Amino acid sequence: MNTMKAVVYTEYGSPDVLRLTEVAKPAPADDEVLVKVHAASVNAADWRMIRADPFLVRLYAGLLKPTKFQTLGADIAGRVEAAGKNVRQFQAGDEVFGDVFASGFGGFAEYKCARESELVLKPANLSFEEAAAVPLAAMTALHGLRDKGRIQPGQKVLINGASGGVGTFAVQLARYFGAEVTAVCSTGKTDMARAIGADHVIDYTREDFTTSGRQYDLILAVNGNRSIFDYRRALSPRGIYVMTGGNTSQLFQALLLGPWISMLGKQKMGALSSKPNQNDLLLLKELLESGKIKPVIDRRYPLSELAEAIRYVEAGHATGKVVVTVV
Repeated sequence: MNTMKAVVYTEYGSPDVLRLTEVAKPAPADDEVLVKVHAASVNAADWRMIRADPFLVRLYAGLLKPTKFQTLGADIAGRVEAAGKNVRQFQAGDEVFGDVFASGFGGFAEYKCARESELVLKPANLSFEEAAAVPLAAMTALHGLRDKGRIQPGQKVLINGASGGVGTFAVQLARYFGAEVTAVCSTGKTDMARAIGADHVIDYTREDFTTSGRQYDLILAVNGNRSIFDYRRALSPRGIYVMTGGNTSQLFQALLLGPWISMLGKQKMGALSSKPNQNDLLLLKELLESGKIKPVIDRRYPLSELAEAIRYVEAGHATGKVVVTVV
């Protein structure tokens, strides 16, 4: 067949603009592989792209309507169906997973052409759904803690928004790096945070970590609506604050005020810019295979119910990841 099912959007708006339709099946270029997608996962980037929120999205995807790409989905897991003549790492039949943002999204479809550098072999101990839950969220957590946050063994690390996709990986990775981890989440998710390795758990509905007097060497802000000055109060004198997710106001505070605060003192505050790479995906694969980290999956949806899946993630109450089953 020369066609496939894909979820597309041709205008900005709510998830209601998404529609499942037949489109042309792609053919791999010489340096690409064609992946039959078995599962994909939803990220905040998906609903932000649909809503063009923040407005800067339009400068990247299309000013008046999405023109650069019309099928979203960065995380995929599936089986290689064909490989271009210059591909050396994979062959037909290989089970792979990865982040295909750099090749124009496209995960919410039956097939996706991806560069071989975007993929690695799927961990044998994970299902396609579990593997699809990993790439973007785990990579963001890794880069926020290790690269931007310069995490060290024995440090006191706080993860605000510890129960979401990035947060659940951040808690586990911070423990892997030898830190003492405090997870901030809502009442119903405290047990889960402990189960994945948090040393301390703060229920934000009952306690304000920014006024408790405790300070942290590294704060990873994944979610929430706190100002950068609230975080600064909870940061040790030489601490590092890394913003990886939140509302538009928090993003601009991190981008505009973070460098200014960092220049005035010894605290470092700013936003993360994370780019996926194969070496770090291989590291995550090793950690998954050894059981040092594992994906937390909240809900699974079929491709036909992608709009509902994105709506659920946008509401901000998912525990871990939301996965879309394609095959």
